[in-house]
Amino acid sequence: MDPVAALLEIASLLERERASRYRAKAFRQAAATLEGLSEDVRDDPAKLRASKGIGESTFAVIRQAQAGEVPDYLVELRGAVEPERASKLRSALRGDLHAHTDWSDGTTSIAVMAEAARALGHEYQAITDHSPRLRVARGLSAERLREQIPLVRAQSTEGFTVLAGIEVDILEEGGLDQEEALLGELDIVVASVHSKLRMDAKTMTKRMLAAVSHPRVNVIGHCTGRLVEGSRGTRPQSEFDAVAVFAACAENGVAVEINSRPERQDPPDDLIALALEAGCLFSIDSDAHAPGQLSLLDHGAERAERAGIPAARIVTTWGLDRLLAWAR
Repeated sequence: MDPVAALLEIASLLERERASRYRAKAFRQAAATLEGLSEDVRDDPAKLRASKGIGESTFAVIRQAQAGEVPDYLVELRGAVEPERASKLRSALRGDLHAHTDWSDGTTSIAVMAEAARALGHEYQAITDHSPRLRVARGLSAERLREQIPLVRAQSTEGFTVLAGIEVDILEEGGLDQEEALLGELDIVVASVHSKLRMDAKTMTKRMLAAVSHPRVNVIGHCTGRLVEGSRGTRPQSEFDAVAVFAACAENGVAVEINSRPERQDPPDDLIALALEAGCLFSIDSDAHAPGQLSLLDHGAERAERAGIPAARIVTTWGLDRLLAWAR
C-alpha cells in the first residue's frame, strides 16, 4: 500500500483512541517527511532511515508498505481500535461545531483539520480554539484570533465551509473571555466552563445563566465538565440548577452540546433528559484535538439517539444556511 497513506491511517487510529499525542504526531511527521523526499532517498533504506522525522517504528511501516504489504502495526491497530458506531443520527449529521488546532492545544494545522473533516463528508466544520484565559491550552489573544479568522475561512472549498469560531471560557462572574466586538465577527461561539468547576451550585448556576443569556453564545460546551475515564483520570460533574440553565438555553436558542469524547460523555443521561424536556436545541460535537478524533461524532450520535433526541432539534443536522441564520 502507499506508505504515506499507511502512516496517516495509523496516526488517525491512534488519535481516535486518544493515544499519546506524541505517538500520533510522530506518524504524521513521518508522512510529511516522506512526501518531501526525493525518489532516490525513498528507495535507499540507509538514506531513508537517516532522514530527520523517520524513526524506527515509522521506518518499519514505510518499508513494509513499499514491499506491497499492509504494515504489521497497521494490521494490529485496525484490529484493536473500536469500530465506529452506526446510528441513524450519525448519518444525519452534516457538520461539527467544536474542534481545535495547533493554534491552541490541538495537534495539527487548520488545513489538516479542515481536510480531515472534508474527507469525513462534512458540509461544514467549525474551528473553535481556546480563549486567552486558558493559558495551559495556549488560548488565543484577541490579536491571534483576528489573525486566525481569515486563515480559517480560506480553507473553505466548493460544498465545504470552514467556520471561524471560538471555545470561549465562561469566567467566574459569568462574563466571556474575549472582546465583545471580536465575538461578533465569528460564525460560532461555544462557551464552556474550564475553571473553578467545584464552586457551589448557586454560584455556578448564576455563572452559567449569565453566559447563556449573552447574545453571541450559540452552544454551551461540555456543561458539567466531568471526566469519566481516560489518561487524565476522573472528575465529578459540576453542580448547578440544570432546570434553570436549560430553561434559559431554550429561551435564548442556545444549543446544549452532546460532547462526543468518550472520556466526557457530557451531559450525563439524566441531564440530557432534562434538556430535552425543557425544549432545548442540541449540538453533537467531536471536541476534536486531532484529525482522527473528528470521527468520534459516532459516540455522541449514539448517545443522542438512545436518549430519543429528534434530529430536527440537533443543529448539526441542519444545512449551512439554516445553521448560520440560527447562529446569528
